[in-house]
Amino acid sequence: MQQTSHQQAMLAMLDRAPMGWAHYWIFLLSTGGTMLGGVSVFTLGVALPLLVKSFALNAAMQGLLGAALLAGAVPGAAIGGPLADHFGRKPLMLVDTVVMIAGALIAVFAGDPGMLTLGLFVFGVGVGIDYPVSSSYVAEWMPAAARSRVMVATITFQAVGFMLAAALTAAILTVVDADDAWRGFMATFVALPLLFLIGRLFMRESPRWLMGQGRNRAAADAIGAVITADRAKLAALGDGAAGAVHIVAKAPDEVKKRGIAALFGSAYRRRTALACVPWFLMDIASYGIGLFTPMLLADLHFGASRSNIVLADFSEIGGTSLIDIFLVIGFLAAFWVVPRFGHLRPQVAGFLGMTAGMLILVAALWWSGPAHPAVAAIFAGFILFNLAMNAGPHSTTFALPAELFPTQLRGAGSGLASASAKVGAALGAFFLPVIKAEFGLSAVLVLVAVVSLGGALITALLVEELGGAASLEDRHGEPIAAKPASAAASVRSA
Repeated sequence: MQQTSHQQAMLAMLDRAPMGWAHYWIFLLSTGGTMLGGVSVFTLGVALPLLVKSFALNAAMQGLLGAALLAGAVPGAAIGGPLADHFGRKPLMLVDTVVMIAGALIAVFAGDPGMLTLGLFVFGVGVGIDYPVSSSYVAEWMPAAARSRVMVATITFQAVGFMLAAALTAAILTVVDADDAWRGFMATFVALPLLFLIGRLFMRESPRWLMGQGRNRAAADAIGAVITADRAKLAALGDGAAGAVHIVAKAPDEVKKRGIAALFGSAYRRRTALACVPWFLMDIASYGIGLFTPMLLADLHFGASRSNIVLADFSEIGGTSLIDIFLVIGFLAAFWVVPRFGHLRPQVAGFLGMTAGMLILVAALWWSGPAHPAVAAIFAGFILFNLAMNAGPHSTTFALPAELFPTQLRGAGSGLASASAKVGAALGAFFLPVIKAEFGLSAVLVLVAVVSLGGALITALLVEELGGAASLEDRHGEPIAAKPASAAASVRSA
């Protein structure tokens, strides 16, 4: 632990400040990646039936298109997090929006599936960069009392993205010819990142990152621009800290000497696994089901006649939107659950709820058959899956890495976790339609149930008690004993 009293005083002012308008602006600008990720996944799900008609796509090509968006996020997250640790949070948050715009332009003017796949891949790179950078940025700025709720709110904007995409795609379908509607969908991928790019030009750099670089006066100035405080006192604290590098870690010498490799050292490898493996499994389930919900509903005969693809798309947008409302409700539940019970207990319970939701769907199909689906039971299964996912692991797996790692590793650790998750997402998006084509819808649902159960078991196995820390730095002072045997009872304050 290496910090001066001046640095401690600055962080205490940051942690104890009330939420102000500047905090909410920081939060909104940090939602770009999660919201645009939701927009892109929902929009591509709606576009797939149109693309199948336009390009005569087989099941493998459908999976490749879905996987391209998510596969791009893997290198994006893997490189974006470490680059943000090196160059700062703000520069990478500007870069990722530019990358998204470039990918969207390629997709808009694509003349064949290969070019469209490339555009989606590039767009996914931008989204992937944004995930670890924005989570680190918002965690490092928020007051301690509000941090958990704001982190949940940040990932909640993925569901806001779903709702926005539903409105935009429905509007485009009413005014654009069916053959070109998907290009209109892709055009929204250009406009939305451009708005975030403009807003992010005026952001202040994370004071914790600045202090970690020894730029303490710049950190003091940034804090003074956001919170209501005596700026002369802040300036004096920044000057008093001089060029001292702020680092608070369980093994500060290892972090300084080994850099990213410290994620796999004795101090942090358990936390690295806890950040990566459950999120990997969660995204197999959530993206695989979320991306293909419109097509799953179509297979269950909730769409209109397949002879009218636009009417079918409208029907599936409506059914998917109804289900996705419960994504928002689940996230709203997380606002209460996560601050009260911590990250890990809701994560275990949420995975179990996801498992139960999929099993309800399987049972409904087996008992009633796809020709005469049990509508109430099927929607109940989807709703339980979405509620449990967003009240639990969808919220906690995003928020947890930012609190598991110190400032010098926060971007890299969050990036590795996010990259692992997007590998899972890409695998789910690619293989689930292939599995559905080969073995039927029930096989997909059973696989998602097994993956969800695995998430619950692995979270319980890897759980590490973090203590009731009020500050990000309090989580890294001394090594804390792991308690896997009492996971269910010991995760309240994690």
